[in-house]
Parts: sequence; structure tokens; C-alpha cells
Amino acid sequence: MEEKIIAKLNEIFRDVFDDESISVTRETTADDVEDWDSLTHVTLIGEVEDAFSMRFMMKEVVSMKNVGEMIDIISARGKI
Repeated sequence: MEEKIIAKLNEIFRDVFDDESISVTRETTADDVEDWDSLTHVTLIGEVEDAFSMRFMMKEVVSMKNVGEMIDIISARGKI
């Protein structure tokens, strides 16, 4: 299931950041993606929520340290 989540997240990241070369892993952080700032973070979260038909809680959004934590939340909710 994690592979499917990562594949979908890669599509979302590539679209949001308009960069086909992006390939996220569990360890990917905002520091690893050019132009990942607070504004694009809001857009990214919205796109992920729409794609997986879910909503993150505010405490989840502010505590996420990497893509792996995002994957864990999505996976825990069975949203794939």
C-alpha cells in the first residue's frame, strides 16, 4: 500500500511544484524540494487531502517533519 501512496504523492508533488524530476521518499523534507515554502505547503496539503479524500488535523500538519509522516497518516486512515 505504501508504494501506491508514494506513487500518488509523486504525481501531486510534480504537479504542485511543476517539476517532473521530483521523486519523494519517506525521508523527503521541505529542504529537499526547491520552492517548497509555506505558501506551496498549504497548496500541497490541500492537493493531498483532495487526492486521498481526507483532511489532516492542524496538529498533524504542523508536526509533519517529512513525507514519511504524511504517508503514515494517510496509511493509518486507509485512504488509498
